[in-house]
Amino acid sequence: MTITTTTPPRARKLVGAGRRQWIGLLYVAPAVALVVVFFIIPLGMTAWMSLHNWPLMGEHFYIGFDNYRAILRDNRFWNALSFTAYYTVIVTIVIFAVAFPLALFIEKPRRLTGFYRTSFFMPAVVGFASASLLWSWLLNVDSGLFSPAAYDFGLTAKKFNLLATFQPAFWSIIAMVVWKVAGFTMIILMTGLQSIPTDLQEAAMIDGAGPFARFRAITLPLMRRTLALILSIAGSILAFDQFYIILRGGPRNQTLTAVYWIFNQSFVSFKLGYGAALSMILLAILVALSLVQLWLLRKPEGID
Repeated sequence: MTITTTTPPRARKLVGAGRRQWIGLLYVAPAVALVVVFFIIPLGMTAWMSLHNWPLMGEHFYIGFDNYRAILRDNRFWNALSFTAYYTVIVTIVIFAVAFPLALFIEKPRRLTGFYRTSFFMPAVVGFASASLLWSWLLNVDSGLFSPAAYDFGLTAKKFNLLATFQPAFWSIIAMVVWKVAGFTMIILMTGLQSIPTDLQEAAMIDGAGPFARFRAITLPLMRRTLALILSIAGSILAFDQFYIILRGGPRNQTLTAVYWIFNQSFVSFKLGYGAALSMILLAILVALSLVQLWLLRKPEGID
């Protein structure tokens, strides 16, 4: 006599679901491992180092929150943070002022649209270090392009150094960053423009709404999330390459950014513990600004 048993359907479903969950975990395991190894562990080590007097050579020892108390007295860091905030506001406004008209221009299919999109986006593939080296040569007072060209065409009485004083140097950096980043921002804005239903635009035109009214009432509200500035603001706050390669913090230390000062304290003065504390403060500022932006850009209640 043979006895056969059958697995209930509910049990089979549970077994299948459990198997799929394990398969899903296997798929995400490499990404989780990368996050743990290259973010979680270094973050924990940085937080631990910030509580120590940690020289490059020699033995480190625990000092508690002394590094954080020292930050309160570090006027150079607060000046660098103030300059970083000023740079972030200016460069973000200029980038969007340039990128948004470009996005409006290339959004609709027209003759040579592909060429324009490629041309505007091309600088985005150049690394910041490479772009900074290129512009460092362009801005050179003797062997560069801008100053000798202006002198040769009779636009100036003599060759001028754009990097000698704060305002020309600052706006030279702004021009470089806009040239480098505007194309990438343009693509993001273009995707937002193309996601707006054409039915809404056509209905507004039928109702007599002009271009500006449609832009204000339809385009801007529906691009609310596309206009999120988190990437732009975070990238500007972490600015380092262009100020280090082109200006070296000059003229007269007026263009020291927060990251530049952290680099200086960590790898020039070799105060690794203090540099770690500065990094944790900057991280807290970035997280706070990102949370504020996410809160401001949250979806209003009642809107799907």
